[in-house]
Amino acid sequence: MMKEVAKQIKGLSLGDLVRVEWFDASIGKSLSGGLNGIDVPVISWGIFLGVLGSKNRHIILAQNCFRYADGFYDIDYTAVPLAWTTNATVIAKTHVQPEEAKQLLNSFLVGGKRASIKGSKCQQKAVNHG
Repeated sequence: MMKEVAKQIKGLSLGDLVRVEWFDASIGKSLSGGLNGIDVPVISWGIFLGVLGSKNRHIILAQNCFRYADGFYDIDYTAVPLAWTTNATVIAKTHVQPEEAKQLLNSFLVGGKRASIKGSKCQQKAVNHG
């Protein structure tokens, strides 16, 4: 299974819209109140930003971009453990242009530079040029 997933990952490019199937390692309660198993199937969709991590490799997906007024924005990312991945499928090649995908990756690498002011969160202003 891992060889097939590795082959699928090699076919992905920065900016592709992808669907990643994987198993989360969580114990949760179902609506009926019973315990689910430890392997919880998950399907994540997002913009492929690469595979990162030196010890534990993760598929990085940008999932939601909230664009507020005056250039303020916030982005949701998901890091899917490569070892827990069962399938990776391209939905649309180059869904996001490489330049924008690089900006998303840089934003992820820099981290969420949010300031906390008396318990409220405020987003950083985006600078997407020069």
